[in-house]
Amino acid sequence: MNAAALIELNDAGVRFGDVTALAGISLALHAGERIALVGSNGSGKTTLLRLLHGQLPHRGVRRIGRGPDGREPTQAMVFQRPFLLRLSVWRNVMIALWLAGVPKHERAVRATAALARVGLAEQRERPARVLSGGQQQRLALARAWGVRPRVLFLDEPTASLDPHAKREVEALIGEFAAEGMSVVMSTHNLGQAKRLASRVAYLEAGRLAVDLPTTSFFDPEHPPPEAAAFLKGELPWT
Repeated sequence: MNAAALIELNDAGVRFGDVTALAGISLALHAGERIALVGSNGSGKTTLLRLLHGQLPHRGVRRIGRGPDGREPTQAMVFQRPFLLRLSVWRNVMIALWLAGVPKHERAVRATAALARVGLAEQRERPARVLSGGQQQRLALARAWGVRPRVLFLDEPTASLDPHAKREVEALIGEFAAEGMSVVMSTHNLGQAKRLASRVAYLEAGRLAVDLPTTSFFDPEHPPPEAAAFLKGELPWT
């Protein structure tokens, strides 16, 4: 294993019944990286996020690095449509911290800080499900941030949000990364990938076709040939 990698896949694959969702994936995530997963619908982006997060049975190898204390890096994932309990904003965060194993005496302090961090401190007693779409996504980010993950996985974090809410969520993701979180996110928004990612992984039909620094992936003079059609918008959304 790459000694510096937080998570590493080596020739990993995932099948759902007779369908091969991912095949031959080799990818390493290092501390401080911000990886954008891009590709057409059905290319395997969400499946790869779930595989990296350890949620799926798979073939091949998935290895987790350990810190100086011998512990694996803490991880959190925010889904495109986060599930919110029929409880208050505050209770949604507190229960998430309980499920993550945060000690009882730390939960209230962390929950308070998390809601303040995403601008929802004044909404703490409101039912979570009456929040706007952007507020709900910020609440999901608060739950994740409160766990203090070293690795944050995001599945289309701004899909269906209006431009203002999208900017708010993007700003938070950028700030989390600046605080030292490693981020892996799927997105259909190539502008978002340019703004937030340090590295772009392009998937096509369940295979990792390109893995490059963001500046190289979006180089207008020398685009990666494997992703040229995608960058021109010429691939079907299948």
